[in-house]
Amino acid sequence: MMQPTIFVIDDDPSVSKGISRLVRTAGFNVETFTSARDFLDFGKTDGPGCIILDVRMPDMTGPELQEKLSKTEDSMPIIFLSGHGDVPTTAQAMKKGAVDFLTKPVDRDDLLEAIRLSLDRASKKCAERIENNALREYFKRLTPREHEIMTYVITGMLNKQIAFELNISEETVKVHRGRVMHKLEIVSVAELVRLCEKGGISPATNRT
Repeated sequence: MMQPTIFVIDDDPSVSKGISRLVRTAGFNVETFTSARDFLDFGKTDGPGCIILDVRMPDMTGPELQEKLSKTEDSMPIIFLSGHGDVPTTAQAMKKGAVDFLTKPVDRDDLLEAIRLSLDRASKKCAERIENNALREYFKRLTPREHEIMTYVITGMLNKQIAFELNISEETVKVHRGRVMHKLEIVSVAELVRLCEKGGISPATNRT
C-alpha cells in the first residue's frame, strides 16, 4: 500500500507551511502548491491521497478547481479551507462532494479527522474503480451478439420471447445465453442481473 499524499493548495505560504508541518507529523507525504494552476500543471497523481484547498485564490478559485476535477475519473476528496467561509459557498462545496469545509486558523484535530475521512472515501472509491475495471474486462469476453442477448435476458424474458424479438431461432438464443453464463462465470439470471447493474449495463428495450 502506497503512503497517502496530502496536496495542499493555498496562496498563503505561511498557511501552507503550517499545514504541511502538521500533516507530515501525522505521518503523511505532502505536496504544496501556491495556485490551482500549479496543481493542474503537476499532472496526474498516483496512489491514495486528498486535497486541502483554499477557497479564495487568484486566477482560479478553490470551487472552480473542484468543478474542474469533478469531471476527471480519478478526482480526489477535497477539504476546503477558508478565512472567508460563508454559508452559500460551504453549501455548494459540500453539495458537490467536499468532505469538509474548515475555517482558518484550522483546528489540528478537526483537520486530521477530515483527512482520515477523506482517505477512507478515497480508498472506497479506488476499490470501486478496480471492481468496475474488472467488470469491463469481463464483459469484453462477450461477442456483440452475446452482449445483445444478455441485455434481453436481464429483462426476465424467456428464450422464445427473445428469439421472437430478435427474429432468430430459440436454439440460437439458448446457445448464446449459455455462452454468456459460461464466459461471465455465473450460473443464475439473478447473478447476471447484479453483475450488469454493477457494470452499468442497461436492459434491452422491446422493439415491438
